[in-house]
Parts: sequence; C-alpha cells; structure tokens
Amino acid sequence: MSLLDTRVPAVLLRIDRNPFHHGTLGAVRSLGRAGVDVHVVADCERSPVRASRYLSRLHTPPPPGASPAEIAAVLRQVAARLARPAVLIPMDDACAIAVGRARAELAPAFLLPDQPGALAERVADKAELAAVCASLDVPHPETLVPEGAAEAARAAWRLGLPVVAKWSRPWLVPPGSGLRSTAVVRSAREAGELYRRAEEAGSRLLLQAFLPPGPDRDWFFHGYADRSGVIRAGGPGRKTRARPRGAGSTAVGRWTPNPRVRALAERVTAELGYRGVFDLDFRRCGATGRYHLLDFNPRPGAQFRLFTDSAGLDVVRALHLDLTHRPLPEGVPRPGRAFVVENHAPLSALRPAREGRELAWHARDDRAPGRALWALWGRHVGARLRERARRSDARPGAGTPARARVVRQASAPTADRTGRPDHRGGTARSDRPDEDRAGSR
Repeated sequence: MSLLDTRVPAVLLRIDRNPFHHGTLGAVRSLGRAGVDVHVVADCERSPVRASRYLSRLHTPPPPGASPAEIAAVLRQVAARLARPAVLIPMDDACAIAVGRARAELAPAFLLPDQPGALAERVADKAELAAVCASLDVPHPETLVPEGAAEAARAAWRLGLPVVAKWSRPWLVPPGSGLRSTAVVRSAREAGELYRRAEEAGSRLLLQAFLPPGPDRDWFFHGYADRSGVIRAGGPGRKTRARPRGAGSTAVGRWTPNPRVRALAERVTAELGYRGVFDLDFRRCGATGRYHLLDFNPRPGAQFRLFTDSAGLDVVRALHLDLTHRPLPEGVPRPGRAFVVENHAPLSALRPAREGRELAWHARDDRAPGRALWALWGRHVGARLRERARRSDARPGAGTPARARVVRQASAPTADRTGRPDHRGGTARSDRPDEDRAGSR
C-alpha cells in the first residue's frame, strides 16, 4: 500500500522548453511509482519525458514568454479538467514565481505550501538574493549594479578581472538572442558591451566578483521545508563533474555529508520563513573555506532524486505527503549515493557505483525514456556540429571567435569578499545557460 494519498493527483508545471529537463522525468517517476496520477503541463513534444510509463497525461503549456496571468489561466483550465484538488509542483523559476503571485486564486483547486506569495520571486531574482544574504550575514560574492556602459566598465575594474556578468532575471532572456544568463567577462570593454543589451535581456545586468572553481568547491543542498518549517528529505551534495566543465550544471553529483552546508540551508530557510521544495547552490572559497550561497531556486533541482533515503522519501514525495496531511516516513540517509546525467557523463554512467546510483534518464522499470534520449541527443549534437561548421564557413580565414565561458556559479576572489551590496544596493547570484537550466543543480 502506498504511503502517498493516491486519490490526489500531481500537476508538474514547466514553461522552460528544454527537452532535456531530466528533473521533470524524475518527478514523474517518483510520484508515479507511488501510485499517484501525474499530469505534466509542459512542452514535451520532443522530450523523452513523454515516453514514461508513469505519465498520466500531458497538457498544453503556456506559450513561450507567458506572463504570470497567462500561466495562471492555463492552470485554471487544467484544474477544470481534473475536477479534484491536486498537488501543484512548479519545475522552473518562472513558474514558481507565477504560482506564488496567483496563490490565492489557485489555492481552491491546487494544494500549495503556505508561504508569502512574493518570497519565491525574491529569492529567484539574482539582485534580491544578495540583499537577502547581506541581511542574514550569509557569505555571498561582492556584486555591483552598473547604471550605464561606462560604469559597467569601471565596475569590472573595481571588482578585479575576470568578473561574472549575470542578468538578474534570467528567465526573461529571450530564446535565440545569443545572450547567456551568466558569463565570465574578461575585459572592461566586454562589460560595457554587455550592458548595452540590458533592454534586450529584460532585466538588470549584475557584475560579480569571481572565484575560480576547484576540487570540492561546488556544493548543493536540496530540501523540503514542511508546514512547520522543518527541513525534511534531501541533503547536501557535492558536484564532482559539471557541464560545461568546472562551471556548468551537474553532470555527476554525490550525496556527501556536510554539516556547514546543512546549517546554512537550515538558517536561510528558517529566517525567511520559506515553505516548500528548494534547491540551493554553494561555492566554497579556496582562501577562507567559507561557503557562499550562489543560487536559491524555489522548486526542485534537476538531480533531486539523488537524495532518496532508505524509506524511498525524496523532496517531491515529501511535498505530496505533507500537503495531503500524511506522515513522512523516517528513513536513513544514504551518503555516497551518486547521480549521473548519462548524456553529459556517459563513462561515469558505466562505472560501478558501490554506494548506489541514480541515472537521470535510464531506469529498469521505465526503459522508454532512456531509449528516446539517445535518438534525441544524437540529433541535438549533430545540429550543433552543423551550426558550428556553418559559422566557420561564413567567416573564411577568420575562424570562429571564442564565446565567453559560461558558468553556473561564481564567488568572491581570493580576498573572499563577503558579498554585501554596494551603495547602490546592487546584488546578484549565478545561473546557468539556457540549455543547461534544467541541470541544477
């Protein structure tokens, strides 16, 4: 008999059109295996997610760039089809913000954590997060918000090159613009040129002190804050391989005990009064050993299934159990367990895993998504290679100019700047490029 209330369906909501969002598949499998009807409101036309045996139904998602009001309207239509309350789980930041804004009107049809509607928006915005960190005395990289192109150039010199450039609300960056949500800027001129595209990006440009990556420096924490604010399920993890290497989304992660990361996660969520699923990213300063909070994602991270304890509890199941007033089982943590994204780290997926391993796409009880992945990934890689060759042919003799290296996390330089906003109140945090947003973490 399932511990979950199988009378209550789950609705996964995602507006990001990345077909390689393996976190959505993880949520479908986690709840579907427990007997819950799982409905997905997302563009899965080309995604392996649609092949899962645990998917109950796909629903037409909001259009790209939909406003919070448009997202809420689509959810009302889904609620009318279900005709019974459902647990609603936003799977990207834009949807988490939209649900937070519309919580009052959605609550009769959807079960949602009880927290202030503006909190998700506050922590997801890169500018707001650093202000939060400063108010809580949580380490965060020093960040400046330039008011013009010339000031952006001066800010880059002040912080010390290279610096990290971020758009405060990366979900507003239009697809196909060529803009990255986060990039390393290596000259003052680059900083000024990037500022001139702020209107196109849809949000403020932030410049942030940079700390190079290194062994054992990138960490994450996934958790669920229950109705009383206690963190249930989840735990701290260490990123052992990233895509792009050393700076991107998690390709291989490992459940690794870390009391300092846990204490920071518990303090931040408690002082904010946060309720629901969350995914935090940290980078350890090599000079001081302090952990800087870089990302606060108010929704499940893509590798949340890494933290599945001996009772089968993960953050998504914890959410469903808590919102349906069911007891959460007391399982035993399984440190050492690994999570591997096969298309990003195929050799790691083949190596023996003594402490256990969760694959992003392949599962013995749900084989179709894994098979669909490789066909889709092959087409994706082929298209990238053809595009690269086309650009090279279009610029004979000149070669293809190097693109800014994309990073997902950043921190202070060796001086370990504590990350308090400057006198203009400018702050920021990191994020991933559009195609890597699904990988958290």
